[in-house]
Amino acid sequence: MLDTCVIIDLPSISLETLPVEFVVSAISLAELASGIQMTKDPVERSLRVTRLLMAEANMTPVLFDENAASAYGNLNALVLATGRDPKLRKFDLLIAATAVVAGLPLYTRNADDFKGLESQLTVVPV
Repeated sequence: MLDTCVIIDLPSISLETLPVEFVVSAISLAELASGIQMTKDPVERSLRVTRLLMAEANMTPVLFDENAASAYGNLNALVLATGRDPKLRKFDLLIAATAVVAGLPLYTRNADDFKGLESQLTVVPV
């Protein structure tokens, strides 16, 4: 599963470092969709729309369901156990929970965001 940051940086990432088939959490698609509204620059907005459309067209979405909701609660507890605030990482943890339930590794540019989750999640730094 690709983290949102990997999707954003995809043009500059060597494809050899990524899985053959790309899947994405529906949470990442939501992050990309909301990111469109975060810029007033029309060129950047167009780039973000294109990025979302490409992700939707070329990546299989993995839905966040009731099993992922339970995993999310567990991951929150693991983050708390490390002395960190899970509120600051809520989208990362929602994506991680989706990967955990799907039994998929998470490819990310921000491996530090997932520290403390190693017992539940395989993180692949890109």
